[in-house]
Amino acid sequence: MSIFSRFSTMIKSNINDLISRAEDPEKMLNQIIIDMRDQLAKAKREVAGAIADERKLQRQLADANKERQAWEKRAMLAVQQGRDDLAKQALVRQQEHAEQAAALEQTWQAQAAETEKLKGSLRQLNDKIEEAKRKRNLLIAKQKRAQAQRRIHETMSGLSDTSAFEAFNRMAEKIEEEERRNLAQAEVNEALTGDTLETEFVRLESGSDTLEVDDKLLALKAKMGLIAAPEAVAPKQLGAGSGKSGASDGAGEDSDAGAPPIRDAELIEEFEKLEQGEGGS
Repeated sequence: MSIFSRFSTMIKSNINDLISRAEDPEKMLNQIIIDMRDQLAKAKREVAGAIADERKLQRQLADANKERQAWEKRAMLAVQQGRDDLAKQALVRQQEHAEQAAALEQTWQAQAAETEKLKGSLRQLNDKIEEAKRKRNLLIAKQKRAQAQRRIHETMSGLSDTSAFEAFNRMAEKIEEEERRNLAQAEVNEALTGDTLETEFVRLESGSDTLEVDDKLLALKAKMGLIAAPEAVAPKQLGAGSGKSGASDGAGEDSDAGAPPIRDAELIEEFEKLEQGEGGS
């Protein structure tokens, strides 16, 4: 199993564990990002180890090539010195290092190709984690909006429950019904035990109050100019002297009956005449 396969398995295991617990989504997303970064750090160390192995193979290949070249030069030197026996031994060593270099060349090429793939995978993984970090804020915002909508729906469903209001209305109706019954009972008791004469006078007094209110209303309308001011009614025998006979009184009454009502100015003038007459006598 490759290092990235192990990495993917661990990430899936951690995410599934967090999702199964279904705790705070914001904390869960933050923890997932933390786990991803931890696993990314481990993957970087794994890739760094692979790169180190590739560098080691490269050095071994270079050393093998140097040895091959060195033994080839020694074989040439031995030939120049007429030592064919040494030249043969040098060529054998040169062949061994050449075969070792060829094997190392294949191994190093494969390791180098695998290392490049790991580097590319590591870059992609890092980009995905950075993208996940960017999406985290968006997901948290969506989750908060979903929670707000759920609270709104719960509140609205609670408001649609009219049982409490219906109970309140029934209680109000019950209280009003009891009040009506008490008023009816009081009216019955008053009709049976009350003083009818006193009741009649109370009614008359309430009627006079109504007349007084009507008069005040007319006076208010007159003050506002909505209707004409009411004329004052003249008192009886206002212009008759104290020495007049009963016949004169009767004549005065007849003359006053047909006369128009005396206005306020005329009434004041009559009072002034009476006051002057009393002073002269």
